Amino acid sequence: MRALAFAAALLAGTTLAVAVPAAAQDVVITNAKLVIGDGSAPIEGGTVVIRGGRVVSAGAGGAVPAGARTIDAGGRWVSPGIVAGFSRMGIIEVDGVSETNDSSAATSPFNAALDIASAVNPLSGPIAVNRAEGITRAIVAPDPRGSIFAGQGAVIDLGSDMNPVTRGQAFQFMEWGQTGAEQAGGSRPAAMAMLRNALFEARTYAANPASYNDRGKDALLTRADAQALGPVLRGEMPLLVHAERASDILTIVALKREFPALKPVLVGATEGWMVAREIAAAQIPVIASALADLPASFEQLAATQSNIGRLKAAGVLVGIGQINDDESRQARLVKQYAGNLVALTKIPGAAGLSWGEAFATITSKPAEAIGLGGEIGSLRPGRRGDVVIWDGDPLEVGTAATTVFIDGVEQPLENRQTRLRQRYLDPKEGALPKAYQH
Repeated sequence: MRALAFAAALLAGTTLAVAVPAAAQDVVITNAKLVIGDGSAPIEGGTVVIRGGRVVSAGAGGAVPAGARTIDAGGRWVSPGIVAGFSRMGIIEVDGVSETNDSSAATSPFNAALDIASAVNPLSGPIAVNRAEGITRAIVAPDPRGSIFAGQGAVIDLGSDMNPVTRGQAFQFMEWGQTGAEQAGGSRPAAMAMLRNALFEARTYAANPASYNDRGKDALLTRADAQALGPVLRGEMPLLVHAERASDILTIVALKREFPALKPVLVGATEGWMVAREIAAAQIPVIASALADLPASFEQLAATQSNIGRLKAAGVLVGIGQINDDESRQARLVKQYAGNLVALTKIPGAAGLSWGEAFATITSKPAEAIGLGGEIGSLRPGRRGDVVIWDGDPLEVGTAATTVFIDGVEQPLENRQTRLRQRYLDPKEGALPKAYQH
């Protein structure tokens, strides 16, 4: 059994040495069907200029700076890189091998203080696979064990180098609803008691760190956890909250009224459409599951694919995420999910999104939800130079990325899957594993 587990881990982690990318170039992409990523419609004949790893300009026409590398897109689609709105990419390799899973720490005395940035493995197989699919950034969250608080998540890039973290300690992740109740001891009231106690102890620590006693009989937070929750309490760090049921969502809305400095971001939110006006009034962003249309649990009885469309119509800032949806490997599915939201506009009675709005749910909207809209997710001037050239409409399942830039650096698109495809596309005798027949 041990040998089998080791073989599985070795197989999943087998990757050619990652090429060291060159320094950022000055790049101009012309003659593009240009997508800005802000919800607007594509621009025919567009030009995007990248200098020093940042977007200088993007729009119709435009001058070509002297000395820059120029790429004629030939009328193909050009867009910002896709942002995985909720993932565990880079911290889980093989589900059945605990040594490759750094998403949670079941026996640790710490929870909110856990910082997953140091665990992100840029050589993880799913990173290369998703990069080849046009995913350039990912919001990466830990998974809770023994507390409603999972720890501090990170925003990473999927570049072919050894420096993946765009922003560490980017947010705190918290489980609410059914899973939060389980982690807190078995009920939603227990979760609420844990949350209020944690905020109280974090406030006590912030008022006088030297006097905080984490070994007292009433203390439930370690000093490190109390310190980690301070930025959340002050509104300096977003609090991503997984909540699916409408009543659970309203509890978070009420919590924001009680603690106005909090910056909650709802994750999942399957029944969000039922309380969309309240979410919008509280100005709480949502990173939603796009295609939940079946009651997968008792807190998702009102699931509908029209959820995101109805949230958007109510004025909610909403992007797409993939909680409990193979989020450690399949971030690339968000393209298909966004495409389905466009298709919903053709179904009578359903609430979908326009093409530009749908594309924004996988680019600028997740970035804005966690406070990084000024850095990533669109081709507005000053944003990171994450640009993808596609061979077709990026929301069509048959479309592939042909060129990917991250921070203005062109990225390799080869990965283990493409190498296996090439190996067996036209197999030659003598180059095959034993017992292989064709």
